Amino acid sequence: MPDEIHRSVGPGTALLRLETTGSRQSLLDGAWWPRSRDVEREIPPLLTALTEYLGPVTRVGLDASAWNGIPTRLVVDGRVVHLDSFPVGDDTVLVTRGDNDHFSLMVVPPATTPEAARTAMARAVHADTVTQAAEILLAELPHTAAPSVDTAQDDDEAPGL
Repeated sequence: MPDEIHRSVGPGTALLRLETTGSRQSLLDGAWWPRSRDVEREIPPLLTALTEYLGPVTRVGLDASAWNGIPTRLVVDGRVVHLDSFPVGDDTVLVTRGDNDHFSLMVVPPATTPEAARTAMARAVHADTVTQAAEILLAELPHTAAPSVDTAQDDDEAPGL
């Protein structure tokens, strides 16, 4: 990812990295770098991107303390997706495909520098990663402030896939 990608990619796109081995032996299946903590603005592009690679997503689990107002459902690309509030931590999003197929994505805080985000996202998608999202972020983002639900950026500062 170029250094300015978080600002240069247009709205409605998600910055996302997924593990490409298909082994699913890691604790994390990928990493996502949203622009803000606004659920209704950030989740639809993420789900559009995930659906392209994983198929239809039925549920998303988010930590209510990390996101602004989690609705119970969103309609994304004509499909209803249920949103659940779990104490998963502000560093993780749980995505469910089908009845019981769960994917765990590390969430890079929106204000993270591009270099730190690249490093953390690359580490999260290694096929043999046994490190929790919080540990990766603590190791890779030592000078990033703790995320806050008040963290939001203007629409012209947007991520992309």
